[in-house]
Amino acid sequence: MQTTLSQHARQLPRAEEAERILRSCVHCGFCNATCPTYQLLGDELDGPRGRIYLIKQVLEGNEVTQKTQQHLDRCLSCRNCETTCPSGVDYHNLLDIGRAVVDAAVTRPLGQRLLRGGLRAVVPSAGLFKGLVGSGQMLRALLPNTLQSKLPHAVPPAKARPTRRHARHVLMLEGCVQPSLSPNTNAATARVLDRLGISVTSSREAGCCGAVDYHLDAQAAGLDRARRNIDAWWPSIEQGAEAIVQTASGCGAFIKEYGHLLSTDPAYADKAKTVSALAKDLVEVLRNEPLETLGAHASQRLAFHCPCTLQHAQKLGGAVESILTRLGFSLTSVADSHLCCGSAGTYSLTQPELSRQLRDNKLNALENGDPDIIVTANIGCQSHLNSAGRTQVLHWIELVEAALPH
Repeated sequence: MQTTLSQHARQLPRAEEAERILRSCVHCGFCNATCPTYQLLGDELDGPRGRIYLIKQVLEGNEVTQKTQQHLDRCLSCRNCETTCPSGVDYHNLLDIGRAVVDAAVTRPLGQRLLRGGLRAVVPSAGLFKGLVGSGQMLRALLPNTLQSKLPHAVPPAKARPTRRHARHVLMLEGCVQPSLSPNTNAATARVLDRLGISVTSSREAGCCGAVDYHLDAQAAGLDRARRNIDAWWPSIEQGAEAIVQTASGCGAFIKEYGHLLSTDPAYADKAKTVSALAKDLVEVLRNEPLETLGAHASQRLAFHCPCTLQHAQKLGGAVESILTRLGFSLTSVADSHLCCGSAGTYSLTQPELSRQLRDNKLNALENGDPDIIVTANIGCQSHLNSAGRTQVLHWIELVEAALPH
């Protein structure tokens, strides 16, 4: 795509990257065929090709409007289009560049600013989030339906974590909302890895991965969180930690971007590259281990929802399904498994109507094979799908751990 950046755009820190990405697009439109919002709305500007054109116009000096911002906001950042694109367009990085320019030029309405600022204040703070969830559960009857649906009806308690220390050890990111919404997920992970001779440690200083800030108009704040996590993990990395394990694929996808996003930071570029190389989704650790020795007894019929951040961002589609099959679980087939469930981080709160449509479509596909339970690999997807009050959704590692002999 022929592109001529404006003089102002050429001064942007990522101008060269933006121009390279724009030029790689041949505007074939294959991306629209797998874009969830294009399928729902049928508007060219609500598909990847249209959004690329909008960003191109902005970077070439054309007027930036609230309508431009709206079309970019509606993107789920699911990256399905990247999986489909025959030209390898690095769409999500172009979107991040474009959003930053648009958000700097267009002031959001007060309600949106309050919502986004509130989410940035609450979601990354595990302690504050836990307190608010607890209060919300006690006051559930007084809350509007939109908030009631976001609160879990029952939170299975976490099992005890192993205390043995093995020669092999990994770091694990605890996450922001997962300790409150699904506390047994990380405990189950530690228990399974312990049986395989791998110790799990967590750094108290490591907090939110930075994705919430980064994708809610505060990219600099998101990168500052990344730097703090790198500092928190670095001593353990120097002591030989094999990997930095994430049980939430959304966090994992962002941590794997640290090396790219901090590549021009002289103080953190090399460390960020190392951290991204060590970042592993849980399935990447387990798939190379002798799982058959665990003696799992699996009898449930499962439907697996593969999060976009696992299949499109981390390119790990089919990996969890392979492990579950190896362990004896029966998996149902899921139509259109490449499509997003509508969670997409905070998207279910910033774009609730579109998000609900995508959620219900996804649940219809997942429930079509009459599974006993639905499993996934990302807390955002898990909570969003559970908000419908239909078939229970859990993290897949909890089912694995429950199937092991005790």
